Amino acid sequence: MSLPSVHPSPPRLPRLGITALTATTAAGPGQGALLDALRDRRGALAPCDFLDVDLPTWIGRVADLESVSLPGDLADYDCRNNRLAELGLQQDGFAEAVAAAVQRHGAERIGVVLGTSTSGILHTELAFRARDPETGALPSPLHYANTHELSSAPRFVRERLGLKGPIYAVSTACSSSGKVFASAQRLIATGLCDAVVVGGVDSLCLTTLYGFASLELTSTGPCRPGDATRDGISIGEAAGFAMVEADRGEAALCLFGVGESVDAHHMSTPHPEGRGAELAMCRALDAASLSPESVDYVNLHGTASRVNDAAEDRALESVFGPGQVCSSTKGWTGHTLGAAGITGLVTGALAIEHGFLPGTLNTEQVDPDFTADYLLGNRDRRPSRVMTNSFGFGGNNCSLLFGRPEENA
Repeated sequence: MSLPSVHPSPPRLPRLGITALTATTAAGPGQGALLDALRDRRGALAPCDFLDVDLPTWIGRVADLESVSLPGDLADYDCRNNRLAELGLQQDGFAEAVAAAVQRHGAERIGVVLGTSTSGILHTELAFRARDPETGALPSPLHYANTHELSSAPRFVRERLGLKGPIYAVSTACSSSGKVFASAQRLIATGLCDAVVVGGVDSLCLTTLYGFASLELTSTGPCRPGDATRDGISIGEAAGFAMVEADRGEAALCLFGVGESVDAHHMSTPHPEGRGAELAMCRALDAASLSPESVDYVNLHGTASRVNDAAEDRALESVFGPGQVCSSTKGWTGHTLGAAGITGLVTGALAIEHGFLPGTLNTEQVDPDFTADYLLGNRDRRPSRVMTNSFGFGGNNCSLLFGRPEENA
């Protein structure tokens, strides 16, 4: 009797059309701001000036979130994370596209699945600072369920967009807003939804800034992914959203395949040979029925961590062989944590639409041990198929493979 495969292939899930897309990052609100920053090679990182945080590091901060207001009937959701979500929903005609989908499918047939790592924890952090000095009582009302719980952002987005379908949050650290696309595939494949709003929202907070610093993972300057002397990450914040529907040949961009894995090598360190990352990329290719040679560009997870960048390069070589064209765009936005997956997908979509590959920002000399074609300058080339990677703590890995629909006919 033959033994089952150690890594059996997951069931085939439907190809999805991406019918609306937006991202708001430190580069500015909407795709246009990110596109301009990528083309002009203008980074958005700056020395940390968030609240009274005293750390020698740089961050990717979205400007003027303090002035963003939520609709009056959603005031109980007010926190930095949901203000960031609100700003993101206002860009690129996204809310209008969802409204049109409601007319096609009905509000109860559109779900919401969003990724986040810390949700609105800042709201509770500030509440602890404001507690009564004598009794220790927290300010009231705190609205913890609407501001801090992981379900806060998807619940807010569903209410904001007038949807009535299934909702949930995915919190697998930095792979969160990559894995939401697999969740959407399953919701559509099982017939529970006709369309799903997916994406991720993660905002700056004390927990991530001091937490990553305590792990000695933050850089003292702008992060330098893949650099021979890279010294850590720059934390950023972002909100990105996509609407996906079963592909009917009408969308300008399609999700061909999703690859997921959990290697559980270590709580905060990936397998040194990138085995989990390798498996995620292979599964994305298998789900899309594509060969490694068909991928024109890989948007790396590329955080500028010494260990993570090296492991990803080894995984890339295992899957694609040496010389795979790739880059990291964390130098523009910082590492947006639970919003990293959707940020990478939007970056890849801009590369496909506008015919250029963004070279890694801030990096001066690529690590001599790397074998990939690690771009340092922008390259005029229109990719047909793009893979974007997002890898999280605990070995939670996700790779998305997407492109124009005719490229996978």
